[in-house]
Amino acid sequence: MDAHALSLLACPRCGGPLDDAADEGLGCSDCRATYAMRDGIADLRLPADDRTEEVRRFYTASPFPGYPPRDSIDWLRARAGRSPFARQLDAAIPYDARIVEVGCGTGQMSLYLARGERVVIAADLCRASLALGRAAAKRLRIDQVQFVETDIHHPGLRAGAFDVVYCSGVLHHTPDPCAAFGPVARLARPGGLVIIGLYNLYARLPHRARRLAARLSGWRWTPGDRVLAERSGQADRHRAWLRDQYRHPEEHRHSLAEVRRWFAGQGIDYIRSVPGALVGQADEQHALTDPEEDGWWLEDMLAQFGWLPRLAAEGGLFVTIGRARPGR
Repeated sequence: MDAHALSLLACPRCGGPLDDAADEGLGCSDCRATYAMRDGIADLRLPADDRTEEVRRFYTASPFPGYPPRDSIDWLRARAGRSPFARQLDAAIPYDARIVEVGCGTGQMSLYLARGERVVIAADLCRASLALGRAAAKRLRIDQVQFVETDIHHPGLRAGAFDVVYCSGVLHHTPDPCAAFGPVARLARPGGLVIIGLYNLYARLPHRARRLAARLSGWRWTPGDRVLAERSGQADRHRAWLRDQYRHPEEHRHSLAEVRRWFAGQGIDYIRSVPGALVGQADEQHALTDPEEDGWWLEDMLAQFGWLPRLAAEGGLFVTIGRARPGR
């Protein structure tokens, strides 16, 4: 394993440093535990609770989001480049940053961010998803990403080591999202960025109505789901979206005020949300690291209801950005 990537990993049992002296694997310098390296993926996952294991089995059956039949590096960058948020995220990250994507799924964002001299750790609970990401990295000749199988609650990642901690579409699928946020936040170095994506309490409402219609129709009718319509000719990706959005065994929804409290509890200074939490604000006029002006609870709520037209088509996911305080 590359030395830079190895220095960002840690023993999930004790947090100790790892080395690659163990036969065909990794060893902890402190507690002497050993971990396998299989097909280029570090196995740093400890046994989890029943609900977490159910989620892992769910994604093993249908890795999310998957790759189209004829992908390429140009497809990957064009797909991400169509997202204003992805472009802003790439622009906000230094060329030599240490990045971790916690809950990377099949790794598209990790591969997109692997530019310049960045070192990217792509971590996920599900080996089947990681295997697709690893295969794509080899196919697209991207060698700056290290894939790691690990659990968000006991991550095999070094605390305080990362310039950017990115975790989107993950915490709301854990039994206790607030508790799961703690280990994620602690991965950021002082001054590092923490970026999380969650289902919004209000913007998720149209999707919940679609999901009810889907259940009543025996999963034959999903009114207004643009993503499913776009994937109608890609059976695996169509199935992955249908399962993830409509049949997931664990799902929670969150407000911006709730996430602000999570940040404060972990020593993270809130910067802004995407979409913005100020009524009438144009996101494209601001960098991701430009702090929002102070808002108030009523404006927060009105802004979140205003996200409905923009976010409802893709499930109501919003992003919150913060910065780890020095000396926290």
